[in-house]
Amino acid sequence: MITEIKRFNVRVYGLLLNDNREILLSTERRGDFHFTKFPGGGLELGEGTKDCLMREFKEELGIEIELKKHFYTTDFFQRSAFRNEEQIISIYYLVHSKQLNKVKNGMEALDREEGNKHHFYWKRVEDMEQNDLTFPIDRLVLSILKR
Repeated sequence: MITEIKRFNVRVYGLLLNDNREILLSTERRGDFHFTKFPGGGLELGEGTKDCLMREFKEELGIEIELKKHFYTTDFFQRSAFRNEEQIISIYYLVHSKQLNKVKNGMEALDREEGNKHHFYWKRVEDMEQNDLTFPIDRLVLSILKR
């Protein structure tokens, strides 16, 4: 039986590229579930999408970002991988930071939750494959980015 959708979950992600055309990726483990995605997170009530993304980068990486332009918003139905009753809407922005030197391969998230693992690493866009990312929306964004 398919669970009825009861709420939206709005996610906001940043596509941060360095001078080597590498993009920043986030790897996490929550319990037994391992996943790789673009950096970002959940929109909180009373928060705008841009403020959400700037907050997420500050909390997780300790860096300030500038939002350059909107890149993509989910335009198809996607059920949450974590909560079956939620529909995911993801918004992606191209972002820039003057603090790229602070982001090292394998860097641990500053706001890691107890028992979970969360790290960041750089990978060349041209070397990425669909299976490098866990979620369908991120995979679509990668295909658009590679065009």
